[in-house]
Amino acid sequence: MDANALQRSWDQVTRHGEKVPLYFYSHLFVSHPEVRTMFPLNMSNQRDKFVGALGRIVSHAEQIENDVAFLQHLGRDHRKYAVMTEHYNAVGASLCATLAHFLGPEWDEDLASHWTAAYQLVARIMVEAAETSSETTPDWWDAEVVSAERRTMDLTLLTVRPRRTFPFRPGQSLSMEIPQRPKLWRYFSPANAPRQDGTIDLHVQQIDGGRVSPTVVRSLKAGDTVKLGAPVGERLTRREGDRKELLLVAGGTGLAPLLSVLEQIDQEWQRFQAGPLVNLLHGVRMPWHLYDRPRLRELARTRPWFEYTEVVSDDPSYPGTRGKVGTVAARQSLTGRTAMVCGGPQMVAHTLEQLAAAGLRPEYIKYEHFYYAAAGEHAVGPAPSGQETASDEQQPPTPLRASDTPLDSGRDVPAADARPRRGQGLRVPRSAG
Repeated sequence: MDANALQRSWDQVTRHGEKVPLYFYSHLFVSHPEVRTMFPLNMSNQRDKFVGALGRIVSHAEQIENDVAFLQHLGRDHRKYAVMTEHYNAVGASLCATLAHFLGPEWDEDLASHWTAAYQLVARIMVEAAETSSETTPDWWDAEVVSAERRTMDLTLLTVRPRRTFPFRPGQSLSMEIPQRPKLWRYFSPANAPRQDGTIDLHVQQIDGGRVSPTVVRSLKAGDTVKLGAPVGERLTRREGDRKELLLVAGGTGLAPLLSVLEQIDQEWQRFQAGPLVNLLHGVRMPWHLYDRPRLRELARTRPWFEYTEVVSDDPSYPGTRGKVGTVAARQSLTGRTAMVCGGPQMVAHTLEQLAAAGLRPEYIKYEHFYYAAAGEHAVGPAPSGQETASDEQQPPTPLRASDTPLDSGRDVPAADARPRRGQGLRVPRSAG
């Protein structure tokens, strides 16, 4: 596998912009129409994810072992879409057909063999992870909506109860599909540590133009049944019993996973009368966005190990701490602390820069992200937990999702009889045993 050849050819293909995912998904749906039903009717905002994810995989093809954990997660996560091994073969064939179309005469047998080797490696990791997880967990969990409490004009506290045991760690996230928006999964973070009754709190903020969050905030009601995907993410989790002091920095509904961690710590203090000291900063634009203020103020009053600071950025009349939460975080005592940061991409990027400038070493700054980005790019942090992004998505990127461009019969769309040519088809073997 020639990583340089893969990168060069991919860079050349991406110069064609939107035509690339259009051709790819058109070829996939024309040559394998049976997979079309796996995707939502309105498939907006997927092309960048396809190009970004695939480009990242290719650019790191010579060090694919560094992405094994992420690829394994993708394989397990795709079970909720009913993806099977045969679908990987279909995707591989359409990928190579797309490369051949845009590379023209440069697509020869040597380059095809390099792409085939790279794709087979990626697909094998994903398939094996899916097969292993299927032995112990369901493809998804059905959960009943217990309550939907409108906390602010645009934010709802959703409580759901899975019908089967749903194991997760504080700080992880999960994907959810609501009955009103089938096949549109969105990621949210539990705002609580695991409970004996199995209920899970989710903070859902409505985004104008979003296709899922407005329905959750306005229409989802007690008694509805939702689907939950397997929990993901490790970077905002902590080892139980870890006594290292924590600086928790939240932006908006990025508060949710940090509340889960805070509840975990509170339980440890109650059981063992010992635990880490915690300082939580919650940054919002306007004071009324401090939707969990009463609870957090009460915790700060009754827990001597817990300190809570509200930070408001856009209201000059606010009598408390004002400014960007990352700037305020960098003014805190950082010695001996680990920082956990969660919020929108810009908030996370700014906070990381401020903390680094204040002398906090990178290994003591933890933040979660679920999509590929160039190494070292701090600007690609997580979307706000429980909040759709401006592009109406909060999902790990993957080349197995749909394009946002509808099929048409125009230029650069494969004909109805399109079939892989020699050197284009890829076969993904089932894992041994």
